[in-house]
Amino acid sequence: MTKAVPKLKRIKTVTIAVPDLSAIEPLYRDWLGYAVVERGQVAKDLAVSWGAPKSAGRDFIVMQPESGTDVFIRAVEIDPVPGYKAMTTWGWNAIEIIVDDPDALYEKLLDSPFTLLGKPAGLKNYPSIRATQFKGPAEDVLYLTAETGDRTNSLLPRPGAFVGRVFIMVVAGPDINALQDWYADTFDMARGPINNSPIDLINDAQGLPKGSERPLTILGMSEHGNILELDGYGKNTGPRPRNDGQLPPGIAITSVMVESIDDLNVETIVPPISFGGGRLATVVGPAGELLELLEESA
Repeated sequence: MTKAVPKLKRIKTVTIAVPDLSAIEPLYRDWLGYAVVERGQVAKDLAVSWGAPKSAGRDFIVMQPESGTDVFIRAVEIDPVPGYKAMTTWGWNAIEIIVDDPDALYEKLLDSPFTLLGKPAGLKNYPSIRATQFKGPAEDVLYLTAETGDRTNSLLPRPGAFVGRVFIMVVAGPDINALQDWYADTFDMARGPINNSPIDLINDAQGLPKGSERPLTILGMSEHGNILELDGYGKNTGPRPRNDGQLPPGIAITSVMVESIDDLNVETIVPPISFGGGRLATVVGPAGELLELLEESA
C-alpha cells in the first residue's frame, strides 16, 4: 500500500494583520533582515476571497528573508482590535522561523522593540533543536529556531541566512483531535502522536500556572521543512475577536502551495480567483483559521 502524499506542499506566505504598518517594515528589516519586495493596496477580489471585504484598499507590504527564499511575510493594515492578546484565542498563534544562531539572535533582539517571551532553550524531546521566542507590536509571535546538531539529516530546513524562512505555522483550537482529523482527512497528512507538554510562554499569556500541560502534535507537508503544529487550548480561550469585514488581528492567514484546488474536497469562502498567474482560494479551518490555497503557478 503506497503512502499518501500530503496535498499541502509548502508554506508560501504568512499574513499578519497590523494596526500600524509603518512600525512593521523597519522592525523586520533592521532586526530580522527581511526586505520589502512588494507594497500596495489589497485588491477587492483578494479581500473578498479572505472573507474580509473591508480589507480591500488597505495598505500592505510583502517581506522576504535575506536568504532570498520565496517564502514571505505579508503585513496588512487593519483597525485596532481592543484587548486582543496573542496566544489567548483560536486560530494562527505563532510563526516559526529557521535561524542560524538563536543565542546570538536573542542577544541582538534584547535591544529591539520586540518583546521577549522565552530565552533560548533546547526542546525537551529534541535537545539539538534550540529556540527563543519574541513578540512584535501587532501580537505577532515568532518562534526563532535552529538545528544545533547535524543539519544534513534534520527535519528542519537550512537557514540560508542569519534569519531564514518560515517553516512551521502554529494553529490552536479547543479540540486538537478535530484539528488533526480535518487536516489529515482533507489534505492526506499523516497523523502524529498527540503529546501533552507544558509551554510556559502560552501559560504566561493565558495566566495559567507554569508547568500546565496542553496537547500538541505536528503534521508534515509534502516538501521538507514545512510543518503545521496543532495546539489544544483550554476552556479559558475562545474565538478571535475581529473588526467586521476585516482580517482577524495578529497572525491572520497561512498561505500554502497545492497542486490543484479542484482536486481538494474543500468549501472555499468564494470560488477560486485568478492571482499572480495562477489561482487561489481561502478556506476556514476548524479553529476559525484562514488557510489560503495557492496553485503552483501562482
